[in-house]
Formats: sequence, C-alpha cells, structure tokens
Amino acid sequence: MATESGPMARDNDAGPDAVVAMDMRRQRLRLTEFTFTRTPHGRCHAEVQFEWLDGEKISGKADGIASTLGDLRLPADATLRAIEAFTKAEVQLELIGVKSMRAFDDTVVIVSVLLRKNGDVKRLLGCSLAGEDILRGVVVATLQATNRVVGNSIATR
Repeated sequence: MATESGPMARDNDAGPDAVVAMDMRRQRLRLTEFTFTRTPHGRCHAEVQFEWLDGEKISGKADGIASTLGDLRLPADATLRAIEAFTKAEVQLELIGVKSMRAFDDTVVIVSVLLRKNGDVKRLLGCSLAGEDILRGVVVATLQATNRVVGNSIATR
C-alpha cells in the first residue's frame, strides 16, 4: 500500500507537469570525484566534487599536514566546504571529529559536525561502512551527517 508522505509526496491539486518535474528532480547531491594526495614534504590535499542538476559542479578542498588523524579530517573538511558552497553559506559547518574503528568485521567511520544556522547550534552525527577505502568512507559519513542540511537546501531551491 503506497502512502503519500515524505519527500516524494504529491500535492493532489498539482497538475501532471508539476508531478513529473518533482519526480525528475534529484533529491541529493551526487559524489562524482574524490581525490586525496600526499606530498613528499608531509602535506596532504583532499578534494571532493559533487554534481547537482544540469551538470552543476560543487567542490570543496582542504589542505593540511599528513598524519593519521589529519588524513581522516581532511576529506570531511573538504566535504563540509562543498556543502557550505552548495547552501550559499546559509549554514556554517565545523568538524568536531572523525573516528574510524573496526566493528562487525568491517571498518566503520563516524563523523561529528557542528551546524550553525540563524543563531542556532546543533550537533550532527553520520557514519558509514568504509570497507577498503576509509578516506572515501569519511566523505560518505560526512554526507550522512549533513543529509538534512543538504535536503533542506534542495527543498527551498
């Protein structure tokens, strides 16, 4: 039995064209590229790129010192910079921390983020099964933490 609630609910008064437009509209950003590089001088660089409607590209970058913790933080920070760009700086996102651990015979990544918007402050949390690519798992966990922020921005466009 189908229900009409959630993001795909339809207004019964909307015409068929409005329903088609709503169905065709992407509900999320699509991760199209992630790169992470280390230099021989002990620096590293993370860059993420997302695609929105009509091929619009949104990217975020972060640089830092190569280290065990820094390597995990930079992909998350790059993701947060891209999301801030996508929301046109309506929100400020600050990385609180990133943790990877073994659980259930796999690597799990957990990301904690501080959201500031219109004077309100909220903590967000996201996690992902990272598999073999922990750094990409950090990007996915960061997206999980911020999915409502991105969803709200998409809904108001």
